[in-house]
Amino acid sequence: MIKMYTTSWCPDCHVAKRALQQKGFDFEEINIENDDEAAQYVMRVNGGKRSVPTLVSGDVAHSLSGFRPQKLDAFLAAAGL
Repeated sequence: MIKMYTTSWCPDCHVAKRALQQKGFDFEEINIENDDEAAQYVMRVNGGKRSVPTLVSGDVAHSLSGFRPQKLDAFLAAAGL
């Protein structure tokens, strides 16, 4: 299962959600505005930045901030999905 760390105001998050849905992937959305532990995790895996959307599968975590389809494809490949 893919975890997607988001915020409510993030346009890249909305686009990434649609792109994953179009590709047929299920995901769990975690809004870091409402979850301090999740916000800390996002900052830890992104060099101190609250970069969203951040996608996680297993040990693979990628920020898709500045969303481009190629970033999503790179994450999916790295995660073996």
